Amino acid sequence: MKTPILIAAACLLALLSTVGTSLPYPILPPLFASGAVNGLNSFLGLPPKLLFGIALTVNPVGLLIGATLLGPVSDRYGRRPVLLVTAFGAAAGHAVTALALLLESYPLFVVARFITGLMEGNSSVARALLAERLTGQERVRALSLLNGAFHLGWLVGPLLAGLTVGYGITVPFGVAIAALLLAGVLVMLAVPPGRHDAAAAPAHASLWQVARRDNVLHLLRHRPLRTLFAIQLACSCGITAFYDFFPLWLVEVGGYDTARIAIVNTALCGVMTAAAVVAGRVGARPGAHAPLRQAAWYAGAIAAAVGAVALGNLWVGIAAIVLFGIPNAFYNATIQPWAAERFAPHGQGAVMGLLSTTFCLASIVTALAGSMLVLVDTRLVLGTGAALSLWAGWRLRRWHAASCAVIPLNATT
Repeated sequence: MKTPILIAAACLLALLSTVGTSLPYPILPPLFASGAVNGLNSFLGLPPKLLFGIALTVNPVGLLIGATLLGPVSDRYGRRPVLLVTAFGAAAGHAVTALALLLESYPLFVVARFITGLMEGNSSVARALLAERLTGQERVRALSLLNGAFHLGWLVGPLLAGLTVGYGITVPFGVAIAALLLAGVLVMLAVPPGRHDAAAAPAHASLWQVARRDNVLHLLRHRPLRTLFAIQLACSCGITAFYDFFPLWLVEVGGYDTARIAIVNTALCGVMTAAAVVAGRVGARPGAHAPLRQAAWYAGAIAAAVGAVALGNLWVGIAAIVLFGIPNAFYNATIQPWAAERFAPHGQGAVMGLLSTTFCLASIVTALAGSMLVLVDTRLVLGTGAALSLWAGWRLRRWHAASCAVIPLNATT
């Protein structure tokens, strides 16, 4: 497959998949925080904010499981079948979500969000598809474009939600189903069948055996990967605190509804998408130590943006929300290609899966802790996230200094 076609197919798949993921986000805060009682926010008489936090948690739990398993499984059995199953499975998850909203059934809604998250843990597979077939600056550019497509999906999805929710609360999910079905068709057309992108698996190995033996958690036996995991977890907690709770902050501080949340999110994702494209052109060489130093600065800028939202001033917060997209895009464009090159012997599906798993784990930690902290003040969640991202930047600078002072750590020791 020619490189431009491969990149275009991966980016379109990322865009369509993320549209399905991002549609619910402007819809959920008003359902749980507007003060209007419904079957979703009154389940068992629990506080609506607590129910909102649980609803945020179950999707990342599914994402965590999917990200942990899908990358290594695709290393063994190929990218195409895994992407097909997950695209169509996510469409089914959104259908169940729409039904839960119609019935105002909180338990069914939680189950549907889990199923959808499980299927949408396929981002590592798309990244591995590019990482294994491209090298050097071409890989940096391709992964940055892929990140840009993911960011653009977060723009298009909430925008569609804001434009279509007025026709009925289930209409945005119908759009998500159509987008994911189209994504599955795209995979069938763009990625040919065959085992050319799979590692040689023992004939007797079952799917369960591969998942148990090759899941990404086994990478944590290696010290450099444990260091990367700790740094990524801290920085991702800051990022997910921002993603999960800035819509709720907008509701509380500015009284924003779904449409106005979608407008702010559109500005954020537009900036982030443009920044991802630029980052792919100016990024450092993946094999150099410079990416660690650059990533440290980007993590610090992420912390500054999240902290500015935590200050509580509406217009300062909105400016910080929009500008957050710049350091976030450059951080991803720096860390992902560097990790793809340095830890390639472990399998690109597994390495990209570790990065995705870390982000999903951060989402779970943030949603669980945030559902408690938000009962005190939403700004407390954002402030904690800013502190964790700041620590990640400090730790990256130390890692860079250690790498320059001694012989670089071997990726398998």
